Amino acid sequence: MGMNQETLDKMRQMRLLGMYNAFKTSMESFKTESMTTDQFVAWLVSNEWDDRCNRMIERLIKQASFRYKASLEEVDYSLERGLERNLLERLAELSFVKESRDLFITGSSGTGKSYIATAPGYRVCQKGMKVLHANTARLMGQLKMAKAKGTILQELKKIERADLLVLDDFGIQPFDAGGRMNLMDIVEDRHGKKSTLITSQVPVKDWYDIIGEKTIADAVLDRIVHQAIRIELHGDSIRKLQAKR
Repeated sequence: MGMNQETLDKMRQMRLLGMYNAFKTSMESFKTESMTTDQFVAWLVSNEWDDRCNRMIERLIKQASFRYKASLEEVDYSLERGLERNLLERLAELSFVKESRDLFITGSSGTGKSYIATAPGYRVCQKGMKVLHANTARLMGQLKMAKAKGTILQELKKIERADLLVLDDFGIQPFDAGGRMNLMDIVEDRHGKKSTLITSQVPVKDWYDIIGEKTIADAVLDRIVHQAIRIELHGDSIRKLQAKR
């Protein structure tokens, strides 16, 4: 076995996969012959760095549990639904996440709320931060099961650690007593520390009734409504609009 092959084997065993692929390519293409020793080492390290960053982003995207892939650059502004390009471009800078501000996206079914919510989520992952995307009713059901199993604190900690929490389809189902308390815990844990993005078919003014129980509804909404950025979509379903084109 040659020295270079031994080096490749050691790189692979140490999981230096970026270096491994770069060194293997250099052996096959002779592209590094003109490099100095310092340049060659820097090139290997740069490839390892890029590989680790890409794998981290892939891992964060997988852990986020997005419903589908979305990109802010691919948002369709030609549809008449009240979407401001300037606002979305500012959101793409992720200052709302860095400032721990909340974001609400409301509108009728099919206006693209979930896609628009997912797009900044992908951007957050690409910046190396954690996102958790969840259907609100399903998340409340999972927390109810976790409470029965005695693992509720671990689940709430997992939610608290996310730099961006996306609560999709908020208000599709009214909150029961357990759901209200879990929502209160989530909001309290994240208030002023982490960002929460909520999509809903229900206007913000009607969230009070959906949450129920006056004391908890007041406490939840007082923490999330006043400083939140709002996007209010209107018009027909995108599928209906596209069918007319």
